Amino acid sequence: MILHPIIGDRTNGGRPLFSIITVLCLTIMYAPALYLLLASLNPDEQLGLVAPTRYSLTWYVALLDDHRLFRALEESAVVALATAALATPIGLAAALAYRAMTRMRGIFLLVILSTMLVPGTIEGLGLSAVLRLVRVSPSWVTVTLGHLLWTLPFATMVSLIGLLAVTPSTTAAARDLGAGPMRAFVDVTLPIMRGSLVSSFIFAFLLSLNEHARAYYLVGRQNTFPLYMFGAMNSGASPTIYAFSGAVLVASFAAVALIFFWAARRHSGPPTSKMGSMARQI
Repeated sequence: MILHPIIGDRTNGGRPLFSIITVLCLTIMYAPALYLLLASLNPDEQLGLVAPTRYSLTWYVALLDDHRLFRALEESAVVALATAALATPIGLAAALAYRAMTRMRGIFLLVILSTMLVPGTIEGLGLSAVLRLVRVSPSWVTVTLGHLLWTLPFATMVSLIGLLAVTPSTTAAARDLGAGPMRAFVDVTLPIMRGSLVSSFIFAFLLSLNEHARAYYLVGRQNTFPLYMFGAMNSGASPTIYAFSGAVLVASFAAVALIFFWAARRHSGPPTSKMGSMARQI
């Protein structure tokens, strides 16, 4: 009886400290990006903040004429789409294999996740040397292969998290209704994991789109978006680079807001019974 007020006071006293730490962390995370966004509205050629009365979209208009940047972005988007399209199903298959295994599960998972610990420069250089030995010329295929090795463990982890929602009793109920293993997987497991698979695809896409170290060693005459940005910064970046960063930041926030809005509306709707639907089909 005496300890409860003391514990409560300690808990309430710690909340301001945790709040301050949270605000500080969020400031450190978002301040550079917000600074870049505001600085991109500067009509001058030098990066810096200006008064709101001087805000201008000059460099955003000039951005439309930077064809090399958009060409590099288009090429990176193609690689990122190919990487995500491969990493998502392979990651799902690895997660399903891990869940079905009864022996050496830890070793299997360690082998998959170990690529997360290999520095990108070492992995890119090593893969480039191996591909040269088998006489594979650098191209978008080699870049996609390098990005796949980088994104696969993340896709596997996201799929493993999604599989936590698929309980053995759920699949057992589907089997009791007469569904075979493939039918139960398609009609029960996949719908439950839809959100995780979408997250896995988006995660792999973004990781590939922003990857620089591996692409540096695996790319040929092509130019990915991170390589273009790195080269532009070293050669004296044009303010259009900052404008593009601001546009990406705004688009990212808008995309996240739309996803949260869609998720909120989806969860607020009436629940649907997949098992009942499958029972009627059977």
